[in-house]
Amino acid sequence: MSNVLAIDTSTSKTSVALICDGKVTFNQSHIDPLAHGEVLPKLVSQALVLNNKIDLVAVGMGPGPFTGLRVGIAFAQSFALASEIDWVGVCSLDAMAAGINKDEFIISTDARRKERFWARYKDGIRITEPAVSNASELEKFGIPVLNEGEYYPDPAALAKIAQSSKSVEQPIYIRKPDAYPLPIGVKFRPMTALDLVSATAIEKEVYAKAAWSAGQFKEEFAKAPKTAHYLAAEFEGQLIAYAGIFYVADVADIHTITVAADYRRKGIGRELLKRLIDWARVKKAQAIMLEMRLGNDQARPLYESFGFIEISRRENYYGPGLTAVVMRKELK
Repeated sequence: MSNVLAIDTSTSKTSVALICDGKVTFNQSHIDPLAHGEVLPKLVSQALVLNNKIDLVAVGMGPGPFTGLRVGIAFAQSFALASEIDWVGVCSLDAMAAGINKDEFIISTDARRKERFWARYKDGIRITEPAVSNASELEKFGIPVLNEGEYYPDPAALAKIAQSSKSVEQPIYIRKPDAYPLPIGVKFRPMTALDLVSATAIEKEVYAKAAWSAGQFKEEFAKAPKTAHYLAAEFEGQLIAYAGIFYVADVADIHTITVAADYRRKGIGRELLKRLIDWARVKKAQAIMLEMRLGNDQARPLYESFGFIEISRRENYYGPGLTAVVMRKELK
């Protein structure tokens, strides 16, 4: 008898299946692009209640966003090592394509930044290596494009492929990460009243006429810690970034994420955003919202990579002719 534990975290869905002697005895999943690390151990624990004698671990190796993909691969490898069993990697797109009854098609998953991971299939067999392209490029092939959302990697199919095909030994990342490591010496901490003078100076430098006044800063900061949370990032004792979030009526609203000009593109804003989302989860918020200026092409990909989607727009929000894009991320 062969018991295979199958795992995939290459998309926004965390999937786990248990296949015992060819029969699927457990197959559960959860959709949240930022909850892989939280959800995966829970799903595996549920599967092991049914049968904890695992002979093989099969795991989707991507392509997929770096953070989510690493969660599944690291878990599978650690589980196999602790259990003294083998693990086998499988191209996640192949597990997504399994069972699709079309002559020729493209499997496509979200690669963030308005791009798609994809591969082309004919008669159920992959005929191209996984790649990444703009979504519009895929339409030029003139064949059906099957996208994440309607289709996801099937962990049961993943287990079957793992037992019959050559394994994938390295994660399929395709492109190099564009995030910078945090500079040595950057410290993240709760914001204090002593930071308000420096924060107001950065605010004026970054936002000019649209900047918060010192009075507005004090008013919003006074809501912490009961209904608001403000974070600061400092380097060599100097404030270089700050962020704030407010919680009311089951929804958290991000007020600001601001990084001084000399410290951008170093992952500081991403880390602040991650910590704000974590705080909203602790508060048991149903959703989290934010506004960003229309045309802010640097910030939008970051927000979208964390699962925020545009829900509306507010004209003249930042001043005459300056439109705000309202974005929302469900946390439940």
